[in-house]
Amino acid sequence: MKIGIVGSGLIGGLVGTLWSRAGHEVLFSSRHPEKLGGLVARAGGNARAGTLDEAIAFGDAILLSLPFGALPDFGRTMSEALGRKVVLDTSNPYPDRDGLMAEEVRQSERGTGPYLREWFPGVRIVRAFNSVWDQTLAKEAHRAPPRVGVPLASDDAEALEIAAGLVIDAGFDPVIVGPLDRSRDFDLGAPVYDTGMSGPEVREALGLPA
Repeated sequence: MKIGIVGSGLIGGLVGTLWSRAGHEVLFSSRHPEKLGGLVARAGGNARAGTLDEAIAFGDAILLSLPFGALPDFGRTMSEALGRKVVLDTSNPYPDRDGLMAEEVRQSERGTGPYLREWFPGVRIVRAFNSVWDQTLAKEAHRAPPRVGVPLASDDAEALEIAAGLVIDAGFDPVIVGPLDRSRDFDLGAPVYDTGMSGPEVREALGLPA
């Protein structure tokens, strides 16, 4: 699969590297793609660098790994370009970084999902890779089972299945939680957040089938 990485930082760079090494074609993006040479080299021969627009045009799937505060404007300006691509969003609302809008999301107790639905109308968006620390992802990818669980939520069943396959390819256990409204079950501050739980442990904690 062709995957565009929008936000090539700790999570985007790491997960994109895992996908490249698994055989996917990956395009890391930046406002300064010439600075991504080291990341591309570490990711291997299936990776290259480009601009944000190039990554969105390139990918059949997009990993969106931007600060949460950037998402409303990004959704408003880029939802048409994203079209029907599967978009995996990794962001978390940190009030000290993202300001009052992040505080509003957290105090609403609705979770991030309803906001993403509003900000990205018509986009096949999936909450993914937001609940596991980047250092845990780096250390535990492709470990012997039971693998680290990566919860997923989306209103699009096919997008969930595609995302689940990509989680497996990255070396983890996909845990399909349900629609976007259920992303609150693994958002920042939820009991399973940043625990490093295995997939079976996450399913048990969230009352999901084994």
